[in-house]
Amino acid sequence: MVRKKEKSCGAVVFRREKDGLVFLIETMALGHISLPKGHVENGETEEETARREIREETGLDVRIDTRFRHTITYSPRPGVEKDVVFFAAEAEAGDITPQPEEVRKAAFLPMDEAMRILTYASDREVLRAAGEYLDAETPDCRRGRSAPLDGRSPAAKS
Repeated sequence: MVRKKEKSCGAVVFRREKDGLVFLIETMALGHISLPKGHVENGETEEETARREIREETGLDVRIDTRFRHTITYSPRPGVEKDVVFFAAEAEAGDITPQPEEVRKAAFLPMDEAMRILTYASDREVLRAAGEYLDAETPDCRRGRSAPLDGRSPAAKS
């Protein structure tokens, strides 16, 4: 059977807080709890799609890190195969403003809470992979602390 192909892009959006990283989780209007993502529009790059979808769904501007790229593939309905490409993205300052047509609510949550409430195993897989990537990029995050903004290790501070 010929399958129709679809493609969406999104990101594991995070913020650095004093107690460590927190991750943006959305409760969708359809009832599931997910990561921000959406369909690629004509002429868009994957990065442009992710940035646009995050802005539309949450009102947040982000800095996309394309060094983290994780793709999941699933069938949303019979005869359709969908690829979803996720990046890591650090949220810039600002309040979340959910898009009411699609997003019931959105919040930044610690990793353990986000993993517990995400509806789909594939989203948990992406979040876990992004968390491991961010831990490797910012080693202090493994211990529940963000790296100091001045780039020095905590032991180097006096």
